[in-house]
Amino acid sequence: MYRMATAVTGTHFARYDSVWSASVQVPSYPRLDRDLVTDVVVVGAGIAGLSVAYHLVKSGRRVVVLDDGRIGGGITSRTTAHLACAMDNSYTVVESRRGTEITRLAAASHLAAIDRIEQIARAEGIACDFERVDGFLFLPPREKIQTLDDEQEAAQRAGVPVERIERAPLDFFDTGPAIRYPNQAQFHPLKYISGLARAIERLGGRIFAESHADQIVGGKDAHVVTGSYDVATQAIVVATNSPVNDRVFMHTKMAPYMTYVIGARIPASSVPRGLYWDMDDPYHYIRVHTIQPEGEEPREVLIVGGEDHKSGQARDTERRHARLERWARKRFPMIEEIEFRWAGQVMESVDGLAFIGRNPGLERNVYIVTGDTGMGMTHGTIAGLLISDQIRGKPNPWAEVYDPSRKPVRAAGKFIKENANVARQYLDWVAPGEDIETEEIPPGSGAVVRAGLKKIAVYRDARGALHQFSAVCPHLGCIVQWNPTERSWDCPCHGSRFDKRGEVINGPANRDLRPLSE
Repeated sequence: MYRMATAVTGTHFARYDSVWSASVQVPSYPRLDRDLVTDVVVVGAGIAGLSVAYHLVKSGRRVVVLDDGRIGGGITSRTTAHLACAMDNSYTVVESRRGTEITRLAAASHLAAIDRIEQIARAEGIACDFERVDGFLFLPPREKIQTLDDEQEAAQRAGVPVERIERAPLDFFDTGPAIRYPNQAQFHPLKYISGLARAIERLGGRIFAESHADQIVGGKDAHVVTGSYDVATQAIVVATNSPVNDRVFMHTKMAPYMTYVIGARIPASSVPRGLYWDMDDPYHYIRVHTIQPEGEEPREVLIVGGEDHKSGQARDTERRHARLERWARKRFPMIEEIEFRWAGQVMESVDGLAFIGRNPGLERNVYIVTGDTGMGMTHGTIAGLLISDQIRGKPNPWAEVYDPSRKPVRAAGKFIKENANVARQYLDWVAPGEDIETEEIPPGSGAVVRAGLKKIAVYRDARGALHQFSAVCPHLGCIVQWNPTERSWDCPCHGSRFDKRGEVINGPANRDLRPLSE
């Protein structure tokens, strides 16, 4: 259902490389090793955080960027990098929840974001494989044509110049009627943010990796604490996929979903360049990218995503890639071998639009970027334009669209459904652990087991040694679940994720699972 992406601190994913991280060397940056004073601290060095930092340093602000891993090491490295104004949750849904005028502004902001990426790449000389392509939306089998009619009309009301065509331009796969979205784009996300980082440094900004933001404090004496060091600042931007500074409020308005991707080698020019999406539930998203890892010949990779589920709430994650491969091979017979398999997490907002701006309920100099809803590349770029304006005191036409304090009344049904789902996850406290004894856990795997009244997350490493942690998520106390595909501990409530050793890799949790004596 999602095209995946936004920024998140951390770089602990290891089982599968994405097509991006396998085909480019991202520059490294030092740890923070001293106290600093600056104008703005940006927490998170994915596309959202670096876009905000870039626009602020361009305006003359002093900026420090902190990330607890390498730049782009989180969800930005696990996107499929569609640059589109086609709404991930559909224009029909967004319009029903936010109204025609807000939807029109949202469409304009995503179109502007695509243009802005192209402008920055050109101005900064960033070779990021940026390419203009059309997008094509089509129906799954047995879906009523009225669904496509409604979406076309909603997109047109939003000012998007879409048109109906008989089928997407795939000779080998009859999609049936489709909507064409002209002048969309694609790019290499890690090449792009590597170029952004270089530009930020050239303009005087400072970037620090492996520097976890332990405390984020707004107000008159705003500062961020990382390890033994303190960065004093006038404003803070939290761009960590799911905000680690907000404990409850924002997390009631969005839900975490895992989405899966394969990268398949295909013969050159066998699939026309374009962005392709069906309207299945969850939907599939497809495109082609040419990669050339260092020392290798260039080759084309068909990138196919789908098979989504609520984070921490699926027991069949190891079968998701196989189902995705079967779906793809049936429709794209030229597929040769599957070279890449990966997954990412998407924060879906209740109304289909991101939350970008001042963090509600906190001091007015703390800003957040979250709720990417599968459009993180464009939402992250919008954040760069919107938040930089807000920090500089400039009006921005998209402020109301993305206001994190909004209460979308028309999305009340979605709000109730997602929060009821969260409430049910707390029943895991009284449920038994997995039907497995500790000694039965195979090397390289994990399980949640019960020890008296406690739930224990147990991981057995390749040498057979056990590593045990409290299975209680330090955010709001849900019981984490083992994800065998990603080899991670995933929280089924609000999407916190921890690597196999219990180290936090995705908020809202901002600290590790509590280790037990080993």
